[in-house]
Amino acid sequence: MKIVAIGLGGFVGAFLRYAAEQWLPWPESFPLGTIVINGLGCLFLGWFFSISSTPKYPPALRLGIGIGAAGAFTTFSTFSFESVQFLSHHDFGFAALYVCLNVLGGMGLSASGSFWARRKRVT
Repeated sequence: MKIVAIGLGGFVGAFLRYAAEQWLPWPESFPLGTIVINGLGCLFLGWFFSISSTPKYPPALRLGIGIGAAGAFTTFSTFSFESVQFLSHHDFGFAALYVCLNVLGGMGLSASGSFWARRKRVT
């Protein structure tokens, strides 16, 4: 059941990522779309895993939404490829900015989502 949940969630997440890329206009010179998508995914995952940490959420649901959907929506491979592209073109400043925005921004948004979920649960 867990594998099916992850697969279904992955299908939904991949579809949502594709839809976001088609719907939102991204600049050609800087991969802002990857930053926004990864940031939204980090915010959502921090929030979702925090609210779903109680026994009332079945493990298959947590895996399907968290690992499947959020995992397919965000993308480490695209982030890595785009970072390498900056480096191969000797755009070291853009590479550093891009890596920092993705990594530090993602961590901050994940922590924010988790904080928000815990705060909502207390009140």
